[in-house]
Amino acid sequence: FQSHQEDTQISIALPTVHEVDLFRCFCPVFFHIQMLWELVLLGEPVVVMAPSPSESSETVLALVSCISPLKYCSDFRPYFTIHDSEFKEYTTRTQAPPSVILGVTNPFFAKTLQHWPHIVRIGEIKLPGEVPKQVKVKKLKNLKTLDSKPGVYTSYKPYLNRDEEIIKQLQKGVQQKRPAEAQSVILRRYFLELTQSFIIPLERYVASLMPLQKSISPWKSPPHLRQFSQENFMKTLEKAGPQLTSGLKGDWIGLYRHFLKSPNFNGWFRTRQKEMTQKLEALHLEALCNEDLLFWSQKHTEVEIVDLVLKLKNKLFQADREHLPMKPDTMEKLQMHIDAIILALPDDLQDILLKTGTT
Repeated sequence: FQSHQEDTQISIALPTVHEVDLFRCFCPVFFHIQMLWELVLLGEPVVVMAPSPSESSETVLALVSCISPLKYCSDFRPYFTIHDSEFKEYTTRTQAPPSVILGVTNPFFAKTLQHWPHIVRIGEIKLPGEVPKQVKVKKLKNLKTLDSKPGVYTSYKPYLNRDEEIIKQLQKGVQQKRPAEAQSVILRRYFLELTQSFIIPLERYVASLMPLQKSISPWKSPPHLRQFSQENFMKTLEKAGPQLTSGLKGDWIGLYRHFLKSPNFNGWFRTRQKEMTQKLEALHLEALCNEDLLFWSQKHTEVEIVDLVLKLKNKLFQADREHLPMKPDTMEKLQMHIDAIILALPDDLQDILLKTGTT
């Protein structure tokens, strides 16, 4: 490994290199796109019943991508069959379905998965010249048996009022024969803006949990992040909630409360926690670099100096391994501090410390 990488590339595993045609996938359930966004955001168990593996796969991937840039943190199976190892776990009625999006084609699943709370049934995916009949609003009742018509079968009541503007915009596009690629771009931008309106208040609140930079002392461990308080976060929504960027009305508070219990919140918050903890570590290292460590070492015992050198070496190793977000010259300055302190020690200690690695 290169010990110093100025432009560190973080690799991300993509479920597919193919960008899904959102409009084509959502066309059969056109009127329910906002409700589907909520179900995916909240990590609800969803089954997609489609006529072919390619259509089930594309629809599942379209659902997973609709909450971007938020990462979908639950499991998803673009094409699930009776031979999958989790078949028994997912079809049992003795426990609630897990947080997963399944794509299936076998008609057998219409019976074995009808107890799942949210079922999306799609017909053949086409690019229609006109809005097909099956996209008309259906009464979403908890049906005991599924008919073969495309639609969303659920008793879920959305938290947000439906956005009629996006429906009209896409309908107008169909009537004017707008290219499918353009329709997908409109839909992707709509989902992006909706997700950003939802996540920005959370980003803002979590950023406030970061300790002030002046509280970072080079001679103490980096301070911890303040605890996430659901009630404190809810109070921030009155003045700095999603209403600042979205005109959608509805029970935003209820949507946030539900989201805070979901795997997607857990995954998002863990990532933010890690990023901010790394930032605190980086600021702590920068604070150490700005100290005259050689002068400090002249006033302390050899045991204390050796302890400091070993800690600084470990911090350097950690910074390199975790790619801490530091100024480019911080690592070099810290290494110079370490070398200067070691050279000021007796020869026998110098030899030991120069050979000592890090853990």
